[in-house]
Amino acid sequence: MNYKQLIRLLEDFKENRITQEDALAGLKNLPYEDLEFARIDHHREMRKGFPEVIFGPGKTPGQIIEIVKAMYRNGTNILITRTESQVFEMLKQTYAGVEFHERSRTITIHTRKEITGKGDILVISAGTADIPVAEEALVTADLFGNRTCSLYDVGVAGLHRLLLEREKLASARVIIVAAGMEGALPSVVAGLVAAPVIAVPTSVGYGSHFGGVAPLLSMLNSCSGLAVVNIDNGFGAGQLASTINHL
Repeated sequence: MNYKQLIRLLEDFKENRITQEDALAGLKNLPYEDLEFARIDHHREMRKGFPEVIFGPGKTPGQIIEIVKAMYRNGTNILITRTESQVFEMLKQTYAGVEFHERSRTITIHTRKEITGKGDILVISAGTADIPVAEEALVTADLFGNRTCSLYDVGVAGLHRLLLEREKLASARVIIVAAGMEGALPSVVAGLVAAPVIAVPTSVGYGSHFGGVAPLLSMLNSCSGLAVVNIDNGFGAGQLASTINHL
């Protein structure tokens, strides 16, 4: 239940459009709903501005389905990260609006779709291999009510590809840059724009890349001024970008 639905519920009760029992039934799961294996934080959207998200790994398909049911009943937009097509096949039998985003391995269900962010969030990938992480950020930002656009495969090995997109860079309110290898692209982008830049190191690279540690350290030591999230954390970047875009 989001805050608009809560206000509507209270107004319906005040105007005698619903009974006391109906009002209590709507409120009983606040601030959370206990499913024994999970406690669904229905208050999160009212408290933080974005709903709880389902992290797929470590959960059985059955557990994910039960969590989705609880969230859907409360009118929450639903995002499942790091999941598989098997879960999508099960969900699409019940939910008409369910989408499987294959590149990012995410599933979304929009119970409502409205743009509440103030500007555009631009998601950039240094290389094609970084796109899955970039897509996770883009899907997250989109679900949280933002206009999103993307710019893929514009890494520093061919910097002219990025410089030809200066207009798109300048028009974004927040920029997310996913990069592996040496992780140089976020610093370059941050040096070109006034908007906040969120860097996402990816686990794409050769041996001394250390599974994303090398670009992580490069980004943390940038002189351009970056926010840096954890390795492959596209979701975290999308959530942070959405928070900034709603300020």
